[in-house]
Parts: sequence; structure tokens; C-alpha cells
Amino acid sequence: MRLIKLALFKSVFLLFIVSGIAQDSIPYNVKDHYTKKEVDIVMRDGIKLHTTIYSPKDTSRQYPILMKRTPYSSIPYGEDQFPSKISPNEFLMKEGNIIVYQDVRGRWMSEGVYDNMRAYIPNKKGKQFDEASDTYDTIDWLVKNVSNNNGKVGIWGISYPGFYATYSLLDSHPALKAVSPQACIGDFFFDDFHHNGAYLLSYWRVTALFGHEKTEPTNEAWYTFTDLPTEDQYQFFLDVGPLKNLDKYYKEDNVFWTQLKEHPNYDDFWQKRGIIQHLKDIKPAVMVVGGLFDAEDLYGPFETYEKIENRSKNYNIMVFGPWSHGDWARNKGRQAIGNVYFGDDISEKYQKNIETKFFNHFLKKEGDGNTGLPEIQIFDTGEKKWDSFENWPPENTEKKVFYLSGAENLSEKAEDGFSEFVSDPKKPVPYSEDIKVVFTPRKYMTDDQRFAARRPDVLVFETSILDEDVTLSGEILAKLKVATSGTDADWIVKLIDVFPGDTEDTKETQEYLKMSNYHMMVRSEVMRGRFRNDFSKPEPFIPNKKTAVNIKLQDIHHTFKKGHKIQIQVQSTWFPLIDLNPQTYVPNIFKAEESHFTKETHKVYYDSAIEVNILNK
Repeated sequence: MRLIKLALFKSVFLLFIVSGIAQDSIPYNVKDHYTKKEVDIVMRDGIKLHTTIYSPKDTSRQYPILMKRTPYSSIPYGEDQFPSKISPNEFLMKEGNIIVYQDVRGRWMSEGVYDNMRAYIPNKKGKQFDEASDTYDTIDWLVKNVSNNNGKVGIWGISYPGFYATYSLLDSHPALKAVSPQACIGDFFFDDFHHNGAYLLSYWRVTALFGHEKTEPTNEAWYTFTDLPTEDQYQFFLDVGPLKNLDKYYKEDNVFWTQLKEHPNYDDFWQKRGIIQHLKDIKPAVMVVGGLFDAEDLYGPFETYEKIENRSKNYNIMVFGPWSHGDWARNKGRQAIGNVYFGDDISEKYQKNIETKFFNHFLKKEGDGNTGLPEIQIFDTGEKKWDSFENWPPENTEKKVFYLSGAENLSEKAEDGFSEFVSDPKKPVPYSEDIKVVFTPRKYMTDDQRFAARRPDVLVFETSILDEDVTLSGEILAKLKVATSGTDADWIVKLIDVFPGDTEDTKETQEYLKMSNYHMMVRSEVMRGRFRNDFSKPEPFIPNKKTAVNIKLQDIHHTFKKGHKIQIQVQSTWFPLIDLNPQTYVPNIFKAEESHFTKETHKVYYDSAIEVNILNK
């Protein structure tokens, strides 16, 4: 009997990942409630896109269509093969919707040539195509050919599918009523593989996924990921040396690796691939979703919401929770990022009370915009509670300036002088204490920064212990005044919440750590110094000349509690999250030689400022 129960337990809790969503155990069999059909929909240029349609077996009523377009495969293939879960969440799945998945052009079972972040073509003529036209042609076919649809379509997607969701807003089909871009890429020079011109070395292994092209439809992977010879990623990339030495792993057949190397600046190639530049006069309702600790796509969601809000008159709302990349689609009970716990059932409540409500209003109900949802729903990651506002950033904020002063203080007044440190490319500052290989980074976004604060090549500035709560909402701007003995340098700024000594551990606290005096990273960003004035026109530093470098950190909503301290760290290496700057100016760092990498002395002057917005409660 025990073996039978064990087998039953395993069958119920057998999970697998479909379309980027980690599945929860739910007593629901998709095959019992849905029929499945696979079709190849012909686009305007004759290319066929593989499309999977799940329709409710209950045909007594009509349903809206909920669709996701993805480069990651609409598995499982075969009309007799069913996943354990479909749709954005289990609530929308169980109540009944027509759920559609599509392999985008050039990926998996779809025909055509894949173009990573395909550029949008305004005013298309004849058979010209882009992802907007592919979406339009798909919707047009679906509403005309899928039985029992009510003529209304919604689109959602997380990460790269979030980019395709955003794309659907351009030249949108009249049937498209509601779109939710989630963790959506906004511009490939500022999301994922680049941050302000610095190359995200931690994403290097993912280049295989996007760089190798296939020649015909396939249901099997045509690419392989590089196996590293060590589990110590820091040591691996340190031993590799200059980026050019990675060429032995990716040859010319990896199109994306070649593109990265040939376009180190924000040139026409990258500019055309940005989607946020085109977001104006949007018609469908939009709900942008993001994670406040999303290491992959934090820039995109904020910029997507802002651009639509400023250039369109449609229904447009924003939701940001205490999540890493895509956490809101997972129901894991306790919500934590790394060592920091935020609360229980946060994702499930979002799915039930926000996401489902949004889609149902525009696809099944009045669709008049009176959803009952606030314009802005954002989680206070310090107080650990949801807040709502009618504008972002909130109107009731005031600007405050902290200066990086002597004696490692954050001061309200600028001072004369500077602090300096030696930056050595052979001994870069790690981005995390963890010794492991990560596929894409996540946990470091709230990691304890004490290890960095104790290094001589990291400058630390902090307030005294706070005697009242301080809530920072909106953008953070670091206005550094710096100098270097070299001709190039990276500048990294980290905003940190220093916990008091009596903070208790939680279930998530790593064994070698204590939450007592924990240095929680709240926000961080890098600026590749050569791009300080123009991302498309790099320029060297003049050695030892005082120079302004401004760094926009992504928005936050965080209360630094009474008894905590606000801390700023400044450094010039962040390895191997970002690649090493040679600190000797070369036109293309992807082609730098070993001899270009030099040890240099950097200065940070005490009139450097951190501009924040303090919420008046």
C-alpha cells in the first residue's frame, strides 16, 4: 500500500517546465478539459509558423484567445501530448480560455530565418514582415478559423516572449484587446547582454541559444551549451583572459557572438533592435509586469511602461513585485530572493487578484477600463508590503542628495578631496561570494555585500544609524566625479541596506551567513566609462583628469527601516558578472590583447552625489 501511495504521490507531483513557467502540483489534468490542435499558419510572405491551440472541451460558450509567441519552443509537440499546465496561470486555465502557443519565425517547428530581436519596420509594404506583422497575421487567422472564440485576443509573455508581447502592440490587430509584457526586453543594449555598454559575461553561455541558426523545422535542439571545465566560474573566466580567447568556443557559425564582437557600441545595429522607441499611440490595454530583483530584464519593464504612458492614451498599468526573473509565474509559497525573505503566497495572489482580473476584464467582461486595479502596484521591499499609486514615480516625493564624503560618510554637503583605490584586472572584485557556475545570474541581486565592503578596491560610504524610516521611490542617479591613471574604466555603484545587529536568520539564510548586520544589495548598476557622454561614440579618459560619470540606477521602492543604515559602494570591477575593462582604451574590448589590461589607480571625489527620491508618507 505504501508503494502505491508513493507512486501516486510521484505522479501527482511530477512537474516539467513549459514555456518558461515552473509548474506547481495541481489536481487538474489538461487533457481532460482541453482538446489540442497543431497548425501551420501562413504569413504574408508565405512562411509557415507552427502554432498549438488548446480549446476547452466545453463548447457551450465562446472563449477569448490567450496567446504566447516564443523562441523557446511550444513543447510538447504532438496532438496527443499535453503539458501539465497551460495559460498564464492556473486560474485562467481552469475557468476556460482558448490557449495558443506559437514558435516564432526561424525557431523550432516554424519556418523562416530567425533574427535575434528582429527590427521593427514602420509602414510595411507588400510582403515586408516583422514580428508585428507575424502577430497580426496569426491573430487574423485565429479569429477566423478557431471555433467558439469570442473575437477577443490577449497576449502575454515573460522575458523574450515578453518582448514579442510588446511587439504585438505595434500595428496591432483590431481583435487584440489586452497585452501583458512581463520582464520584457526593451532595448538589447541595456537589457540582458549589455548594461550601459558593459558586456554581461555571465550571459556568455546563453549565446549558444541565440547564436546558432537552424535550416529547417525541428522538434529537437540544434544547439549545445558549453560545458565549463570547472565549477568555479570566477576562476574559469579569469583563466580565459581577454574576451578574444572565447572565440575557440564560438566560431563564425554562431551569428550572435559575431554580432556582439562586431558591434561593441550602440550603433545602428542595436538601435534598430530597440522596441521601446516605437511605443506610441498604443491601442490595446497593457499591464506591464516586472520583478524588482530581476537581474535579466529590469530596464525593459520600467521603460516600456513609461514610454506607453507618455505617448499613448490607452489603459496602461504597471505591477512590480519582490521577484527575480519570472517568479510571479511560480507558486512556491515563501517568496525570497537569495537570503532575503519577503512573504508568503505573493505570486499566487498576484495571479488570482491582478493578472486574471486584468485579462478577464478586457477579454470576457465590459472592457471599459474600470478594472478596479490601481495604476501602479509596487512592493515595498523594505517594509515587505504592497503599495499602490496613481503615478510613477509617486507624486508625493522630494529629491534628496547624498554626497560621497570623507570618513566613508554619506553627507548632505559636498567636500573637497577624494578617496582612491587600485583596480587590478588580475584580481577583480567578485559579484558574489558563491563559488559555482550560474547559467544566468539571479540571487546576487539581494546578496550580502560585506565581502565587498572589506576589500581595498571597494569604496564604502554610509549614513549613521537611521532614527526613522526612509522610503526611496523611483529613480536613483549617481553623479560621480572621478579620475583614473588609465584611459578607460568601469564604474559600479551599489545601493545597500545595512541591517541592524539583532536581525534574525530565516529559513533562507545560507549556512555560512548571519542576517545580523547583513548588507542587502537593493540596487546596483555599471557604466562603461568610455560611454559616459554617448553610447554610440566611445571616448577615452584623459589620465588623472577629473571627469563626470553619471549612472542611472533602475527604479526602486524600498524602505530603509529605523535602526538600519543606507550604504553606497563604488568599485570598478564586478566579475564575472561583467567582462573586464582593460583600463587601457582600445576601440573594441572584444579584440583587446593581454597587454592592454593594466593595473590603474582610480579616484572618487567628495563632490560625487547620489540623487534619490524620498516618499513622504
